[in-house]
Amino acid sequence: MNQNAQKILNNPKFQDLVARRSAFAWTLSIAMLVIYFGFILLVAFGKGFLGTPIGSGVTTWGIPVGVFTIVSAFILTGIYVHRANGEFDELNRQILEESK
Repeated sequence: MNQNAQKILNNPKFQDLVARRSAFAWTLSIAMLVIYFGFILLVAFGKGFLGTPIGSGVTTWGIPVGVFTIVSAFILTGIYVHRANGEFDELNRQILEESK
């Protein structure tokens, strides 16, 4: 391994970046899994609820719950990208500056 790579790996800011990024990614992954498997469990065991019409129309609760499941994936991705482009990129920049 070259000297610059070893310098970066030993940098406490790099270790902090890896730990914070991993913890955040795991948190968002768990949130998405809870949402997704919650939806699957509702499909399997809550057919009565998902088939209940909203108001007097033909739309049932299954439609907004399904849309929420899909949209939540985009929202969680946006949250990760926002934090990665701000906090994580700044830490990365500092690490690269210190390794020069």
